[in-house]
Amino acid sequence: MTLGLREQHHTELGQSLLDLIGNTPLLSFKRIGASLPSGVRVLAKAEWYNPGGSVKDRAAMAMILDGERRGLLTRDKIIIDATSGNTGIAYSMIAAERGYKVALAMPRNASMERKQSMLAYGAELILTDPTESTDGAQRHVRKIVDENPGKYFYPDQYNNDANWKAHYETTGPEIWRQTDGRITHFVAGMGTSGTFMGTSRRLKKFNPAVQCISMQPDGPLHGLEGMKHMGSALVPGIYDPSFADECVEISTEAAHQMCVKLAREEGILVGVSSGGNLAAALQVASRLKEGVVVTIFCDSAAKYLSEDFWAGTGEAEIWP
Repeated sequence: MTLGLREQHHTELGQSLLDLIGNTPLLSFKRIGASLPSGVRVLAKAEWYNPGGSVKDRAAMAMILDGERRGLLTRDKIIIDATSGNTGIAYSMIAAERGYKVALAMPRNASMERKQSMLAYGAELILTDPTESTDGAQRHVRKIVDENPGKYFYPDQYNNDANWKAHYETTGPEIWRQTDGRITHFVAGMGTSGTFMGTSRRLKKFNPAVQCISMQPDGPLHGLEGMKHMGSALVPGIYDPSFADECVEISTEAAHQMCVKLAREEGILVGVSSGGNLAAALQVASRLKEGVVVTIFCDSAAKYLSEDFWAGTGEAEIWP
């Protein structure tokens, strides 16, 4: 059985790729958070279980299916959008499955793993000025679409309501069900803000007392891939700054340290934004006497293993 926006795509003898999106596990921890009071639990959604490897599969599928339903996406159009990586990978995977061409703009300094993943699915890459981050990629896509609007389907993930609605229909209900309605706090970082806005709206509909806390980088120059420092970036149209009950700022160094800690103490390899999310969730949990704090592990570490911080603690060395 599928949830909300998810449609049946399975064949008589098997499932469609799209049926694998969502219903991801909720992880607990043996060592991290062990010093918290016995009545406090911290949990995380393992979003790398999605077939494209990240939470962005949910929004990408929702935006593409919405475009089809509304007649905006047709076989003669190319899907185009700006991305920092994960949404682009998700677009590329789903476009290949459904028979569309896709063109994606992203900063030139994006990791090779991201670029190679999109190219492997057959996407065309448009590399933009790295000093302008994804904001520059957005501006570049808008220029391309304005010059030839009939050629493209532009989901515009930063301003598309189907983005946050994907999480309203799937991520929120999954968390509510997996915690038996016991969740008290939800913590998530913001890039497009779709995960935070959609999940929070649904959780508050289930129980208005659930506290929804956003995580942001602690400054405009940061290394939290896919996350926005809202005070200095192009603010997504789907983001409502008044909605969060609180905002926690996390440094790049704290996120890196949490990634290493998760790997070495829990055997869990996650990406940098996931490390930031857990650091924020633990900060929130440390103030509680009881409660269930849930956060999002946006993706695995597969696209980040070439970064230097993994060996930066000196605790693990490669012998000759």
